[in-house]
Amino acid sequence: AALDAMAAGLRDPSALVRLAALQSLSGAPPDARLRLAAPLLADSLRAIRIEAANLLAGVPEDRLSTEQRTALDRAAQEYVASQRYNADRAEGRVNLGNFYARRGDAENAVTELKAAIKLNPNFIPAYANLADLYRVLGRDAEGESVLREGIKVAPKNAILHHALGLALVRQKRMDAALAELEQATILDPENARFSYVYAVALHSSGKSDAAITRLKKNLADHPNNRDVLEALVSFYRARGEGVEAKKYADRLKSLTDNEQER
Repeated sequence: AALDAMAAGLRDPSALVRLAALQSLSGAPPDARLRLAAPLLADSLRAIRIEAANLLAGVPEDRLSTEQRTALDRAAQEYVASQRYNADRAEGRVNLGNFYARRGDAENAVTELKAAIKLNPNFIPAYANLADLYRVLGRDAEGESVLREGIKVAPKNAILHHALGLALVRQKRMDAALAELEQATILDPENARFSYVYAVALHSSGKSDAAITRLKKNLADHPNNRDVLEALVSFYRARGEGVEAKKYADRLKSLTDNEQER
């Protein structure tokens, strides 16, 4: 039903409605995004064409017809030109970097994200996005350096500490990783995801009791968190504690049943 509403919006005579419908497609499945947004690569309004290009930047070329590929390349050039207009701002360079990354152009993506940091060393998203790009490229050591630079600028930024912890996990430096993941939970105690990831890392390090304690606290604050419930079931089963595992499995089933009744 939601996709039908979006499709109708994309055909609306009002440019504002078409643009809003396009923006709402960002959370749609990839196939739906391609099917619905591709025709707007040739829209009469430039703002809509570049929004469609941004939305479809990550679509593999083999999924596009020759006509769609040509339209996307043309609209992509317009998107880049629009962001170049804001090239004196870190935000514009980050937008460009992320766009190039989704298009598979890692070299230009790195260049733009580094330029964003140079333009405004206090713009934290530039560090986070560059480190994430290095993750995708399998260059975690460089990502770690970028994140540490960012933490020097913003030592209380939980997102950077969390990302650094994950980079260290991938490098199998678990003691250092746990310290960073814990720091993220201290700086942002309400973030359920940070707490969950820290608990999983604790469990992977053989600290089962600490992991379960962390998960229970997380569940008390977020009683309907499916990830936390699933982790508790898994961790208790791994310990051979079937009664405890079943208790949380029953809660998970109840949560699922309630969602299906809505």
